[in-house]
Amino acid sequence: MDRLQQARETIDALDSQMAALFEARMEAVAEVARYKAETGKPVLDAGREAAVVEKNTAYLQNEALRPYYRAFIQDTMAVSRAYQRQVLGRDTVAYQGVEGAWAHIALRRLYPFARALAKPTWADVFDAVETGTAALGVLPFENSNAGDVSAVLDLLYAHPALFITGLYGLPIRQDLLGLPGARLGDIRTVVSHQQALSQSSPFIKAYGLETVVWGNTADAARHVAETGDATLAAIASAETAGLYGLQILAEGVNEDGDNTTRFIVISRQAPTAGARISLLFTVDHKPGKLAKVIQLIGEQGFNMESIKSRPLPHVPFEYYFYVQLVCPDADPVQAANSRHQLLQSLDTLCRTVRLLGLFDVGGPTTPGEAL
Repeated sequence: MDRLQQARETIDALDSQMAALFEARMEAVAEVARYKAETGKPVLDAGREAAVVEKNTAYLQNEALRPYYRAFIQDTMAVSRAYQRQVLGRDTVAYQGVEGAWAHIALRRLYPFARALAKPTWADVFDAVETGTAALGVLPFENSNAGDVSAVLDLLYAHPALFITGLYGLPIRQDLLGLPGARLGDIRTVVSHQQALSQSSPFIKAYGLETVVWGNTADAARHVAETGDATLAAIASAETAGLYGLQILAEGVNEDGDNTTRFIVISRQAPTAGARISLLFTVDHKPGKLAKVIQLIGEQGFNMESIKSRPLPHVPFEYYFYVQLVCPDADPVQAANSRHQLLQSLDTLCRTVRLLGLFDVGGPTTPGEAL
């Protein structure tokens, strides 16, 4: 037996042991889930997870393996959370659109084991989470080119029982999709969402294509597949091509290669940890009131990453404000104390103030977490 075969047989034997240990571990995870359900505890206990990762990493003797084992344990904890949600019936996640839409892609990156629940509108996603039909909702919140999605922000304001518990940035690459066997030179008309068409306008003009506005990019791809028209193409994601049996005729046709959309995760469960804080507040419509709020935030060491204003419902020409802040403290206990002090101080300055969310900013390989 050569060295390669011997090493592979050793791995096979260890994998068999790991499978048995995995089953035993997941049985214990299910019991933890049931206990949490009885006691009203959330699935995610960030402090406990951090302690488990540190404790398990310390068992290693080989220092070179430490970062790899840390990643292994973190992945194991993520799988455990997903299984707990399934055991508790909390694994349904709502999104707006159809399979293959960007919100659906974001959902799958964040929660690969979840039951995806498609809804026709953003308001329906909020209703699904609020009524308990879905445990979570994934919604677009801000685009690096087009700015914030104001309608989603207004829905957050209108649903005080819901919270932001995750924020996830997804790079948006739009491709030109056509029927199998079609060629770029065959295409005469392109269908897609208005924003995707706008972002791809230089490409569209260069090839002299007619455009048709569609409800969303994924449904545009489905429409192309159903028509069987080789002169028709859609601008949508590469994932959508696989879903509807289309081929990519041109990659990255959207003008800005750095186009990114941030998606939020909403939940009924109040968040307990996160480096970012989002607040909604109103102030008296008087000179200097908003300036005092901004000054107070800075004096207490919070960095303001974003501030947005939106019309206050039923109060003409007055506004509510959304701010996203970075907590100055890395230690969870100190961070909680700083947040408490900030909210108390703001309460004396603002007409109303509401803690909307606590979260960390996730990326394509480090998705945000909820529950």
